[in-house]
Amino acid sequence: MKLRWSSHADLKIRITPTVSRQEYLDHMTFKRLCPPMITEIFGPIVGLKEEWLEQGAKPEELDFSAFRYRTAARGSVRVNTGRLGGHPGQIVEETDEYIIEIDGYGRRMKLMKGYSTLPLPLDYPVKTFDDWLKIKHWYEFSEARFHKDWEAHARQLLEQDRVVCVSIPGGFDEPRQLMGEENLCIAYYENPELIHDILDTIGRTAQKVLDRVSARVQIDVLRVHEDLAGKSGPLAGPKQIEEFIKPYYRRIWDMLADRGAVLFDQDSDGDITSVIPAFLDAAINCMHPMEPAAGVDVVKIREQYGNRLAFYGGIDKHVLRRSKEEIIAELEYKIPPLVATGGCVIALDHRIPNGTPLENYRFYLQKAWEIMECCWAQMDS
Repeated sequence: MKLRWSSHADLKIRITPTVSRQEYLDHMTFKRLCPPMITEIFGPIVGLKEEWLEQGAKPEELDFSAFRYRTAARGSVRVNTGRLGGHPGQIVEETDEYIIEIDGYGRRMKLMKGYSTLPLPLDYPVKTFDDWLKIKHWYEFSEARFHKDWEAHARQLLEQDRVVCVSIPGGFDEPRQLMGEENLCIAYYENPELIHDILDTIGRTAQKVLDRVSARVQIDVLRVHEDLAGKSGPLAGPKQIEEFIKPYYRRIWDMLADRGAVLFDQDSDGDITSVIPAFLDAAINCMHPMEPAAGVDVVKIREQYGNRLAFYGGIDKHVLRRSKEEIIAELEYKIPPLVATGGCVIALDHRIPNGTPLENYRFYLQKAWEIMECCWAQMDS
């Protein structure tokens, strides 16, 4: 199939926010029960829009503006707390099947055409402490980390009733980008001082940047991308989280929470159930996308952790490729307890997979709304 939409930018979706900033924050922090919310977190995977086009999708369905969602608008403050600088990007090889390029970290990255929008690393820049010292300046503080109009833009976000977000590099993910998963996991035991120095450097910079930001404008959400788990579980356990990641998280979060931030939202795929207690202790209070294919059951998570953990996602994306009866069963199991307790935005647990019929996606949203509205009406009566 010839791809018309092959990049992340091509797959971007349009959702019209209908929830106020304060209602969203109250809902996600369990301050009050609000009408249920539903969204699409990531949108389609590469190739799905072509499938839907062949099935008769309208332009408004291909950009998702035709579908009914209920969520708040978000906006990010224009500051950089992570890598600043690096190598210029350069394509070194391209065939009909793949592209190999040098990325900002200096890694050779391979992108398989037609299968992914994200390339995979073939090598990494940090193998020793000396390697890290050569690039450490990428993560140190400078005034260049502030966009020239960052404060005016942040105040504009509040005026537009958007949830105001800031981000920090992942305590697992950023060392992983520098070292690779295998070398990072070995370094936890054989070279812990390297990991401590990486996270201490990033932490000092993020703290200094966000200290200035939070002193001038209200921050609502701190976001961090980790993706540290797969179907078999996490690549960092409670001990690694306690020793390496928690001090880094707490350094930033405790400062922001003292100034009114209310959500610390972690993006991590896979089965994170065994490390949820460790991350709660490290200050995380919101997670996504909560993948059922990896064994994450949001109903059981809510029963176990109550209002200590908000989340969005949790609906099995793979069910949409099955029968309508299975779609209904998934929604009838998960939606009622989540509507009853709040602190959740109903959503698929990641990108919509290839082979999902357009008719099934339409049915999924229609049925989800029927169940949500029925549950809310019963609660409100």
